[in-house]
Amino acid sequence: MMERRTLWIAGGAMALAGLAAAAWLMARPAPVRVVTVQRAPIVQAVVVSGRVEASARLDVGAELTATVREVLVREGDAVRAGQTLIRLADDEALAALRQAEATLQEARLRRREQADVTAPVSEQTLAQAEANLRNAEREAERARALVARGFYPTQRADEAERALAQARGAAQAARVQAQANRAGEVAAALAAARERQAEAAVALAQARLARLRLTSPAAGVVLARHVEPGGLAQPGRALLTLAVDGPLRIEAAVDEKHVRQLAPGMRARAAADADPAQPFDAVLEWIAPAADAQRGTVAVRLALPDPPPWLRPEMAVSVEIVGARREDALVVPAVAVRDPDGPAPWVLALRDGRAVRVPVTLGLRGVGHVELASGVEAGAALIPQTEKAAAGDRVRALPAAGARGPDIPQGVLSR
Repeated sequence: MMERRTLWIAGGAMALAGLAAAAWLMARPAPVRVVTVQRAPIVQAVVVSGRVEASARLDVGAELTATVREVLVREGDAVRAGQTLIRLADDEALAALRQAEATLQEARLRRREQADVTAPVSEQTLAQAEANLRNAEREAERARALVARGFYPTQRADEAERALAQARGAAQAARVQAQANRAGEVAAALAAARERQAEAAVALAQARLARLRLTSPAAGVVLARHVEPGGLAQPGRALLTLAVDGPLRIEAAVDEKHVRQLAPGMRARAAADADPAQPFDAVLEWIAPAADAQRGTVAVRLALPDPPPWLRPEMAVSVEIVGARREDALVVPAVAVRDPDGPAPWVLALRDGRAVRVPVTLGLRGVGHVELASGVEAGAALIPQTEKAAAGDRVRALPAAGARGPDIPQGVLSR
């Protein structure tokens, strides 16, 4: 009996000790790492990805459907304005041009014939007809007189009158013919019109032939070649793509939630993936007036005042657009702020051994760091989101994680 009683007592003591230990553990504050609110400079910026673009891109295409006979340039070739880039099959166009030129030559010869031959001959014919008319008039008058005196029969007077009528008709016809062939009159105008018509036909044939020889509209560089000899050129299809000579620029897209922080004229630093160790300056010069509804982005354009000589169109670049700067701000790591993009951001502060929820107002946002415009003061200990603690928990601070001095990195909004 004594042994059993002793065992009961020992067991009870152990249970009490266990309960006491559990109570002590439950009352003990949970260890958490904290970050400290510090005063430091911060720069707000926006980082975007984009591509280098030429000042203008042009697609070279054909206006007619034809077979490609020759492509005279390749990607990377520098071209000058007016340089022939592509030749299309032009056999029919050349034949039509030769035919039009022959027609023009004939029209010019006919005009010369009208001016040098037909017009003078018609004047001579008129002079002869008028002389014949005068003779016929005298003969008719003489015949009438002789008939009246009885020397000629009446038949002779009738014949003279018929001859006079014929002479008058011939003179009138010659007069009309000569008038028509004089400068500025019908025949000359008709010959001139035929010559102009032939000249227009030649110009049309030349224009058609020219449309089969594709030339560069401006000086630039060939970016892409989309066709090879033997291929078919059709209206609306790009055969070559050119980058027009001019200043390079950067085209990028910014998340629409960051657009309110941008303004034309902001300075930026860009780095190309081809050589990220050599950043170069850029200036924000244009912000699109509308957003892309599908992507939720807004297009921006940046000018490059002094791009490096190795920079090429279509290169990928990363751009940091520098915005506001504050030299003396209350700064904490971004991980310490809860719901930073919501309507009511807050932090979990360590106060009197407990985790306390504190609403805050955010200011500038930097590289991994955020300015707290209100809600806490310098030196306050905040529990980052990486720690397992909730508002009201008893906690104790371990050495701060992620706290930095005045040299806290300046940072950039998410892309």
